[in-house]
Amino acid sequence: MAEVLDRTGARTVEAADVISGARERIDSLDDRIIGLVQERMAVSAVIQEARIASGGRRVNLSREMEVLGHFRDALGKPGTSLAMTLLELCRGRI
Repeated sequence: MAEVLDRTGARTVEAADVISGARERIDSLDDRIIGLVQERMAVSAVIQEARIASGGRRVNLSREMEVLGHFRDALGKPGTSLAMTLLELCRGRI
């Protein structure tokens, strides 16, 4: 049991059980988030291909500003950083 306490940083068995269960849930959520990011990347590639094929630019800056605003409004300032990371993953560096 000492190993579980050490691994979770908890000082009681009860707290270690709560932490272990919550970490399993976080791991599951992280897997879902990764899957959603991969799906977003694929959809973004379709959009970019269509835009370029029609003679447009690869990136639409006004749309990116909308995305940044949406994340900022929902998550605060850190949301902007998260959105920038997503945009970079989906369209590459500008």
